[in-house]
Amino acid sequence: MFTEFLRDQAFAIAWLGLMAGAWFGWSQEDPAPRLRGWLGAGSILGMLVAIGFGLLVWRNWGTETALEGRYWVFGVVVAAEVILIGGGCAVLAKRRATRWFGWWIGLCVALHFVPLAWVFADWSYLGLAAIQVIGLLAMRPALVRGDYPTSRWACPWIGVTFLAFALVSGGIFLAKFGYPF
Repeated sequence: MFTEFLRDQAFAIAWLGLMAGAWFGWSQEDPAPRLRGWLGAGSILGMLVAIGFGLLVWRNWGTETALEGRYWVFGVVVAAEVILIGGGCAVLAKRRATRWFGWWIGLCVALHFVPLAWVFADWSYLGLAAIQVIGLLAMRPALVRGDYPTSRWACPWIGVTFLAFALVSGGIFLAKFGYPF
């Protein structure tokens, strides 16, 4: 993350750590057996990042944010994401294609970073979105040929990219601010 706002960067790192843990957890719906330990380790590491940077958010909540006066824009982006996910999942369920939930939700989550790059004036979100979308599109042909839930590969991909982004951003944060607790 490349933002001047301490609170926004700490929050994004904590949130992405939490989401990495959640996506690694979802990955365990039907994992490749050799990945079980790695998925569990990813969940734990994501939660540790979330706790460490969550404490920084709590301690620095009163600092400036890029959302000042624009919280509603963030709400619109999230509402649109929820509607797109819900609508897509309803269509998939109607078509009896629920195994595609993981891939579809991952794609929607990845794409929501495009407007967030503008909301937070942090263009690194575009890189995250591009990496996630490219990975999801690249795995799609193999997922079409399979008969297992797409969460087997789509969810670890989203988890890995979130965790990597959080760790790199955390390193940048610590180099820039230290640990202002």
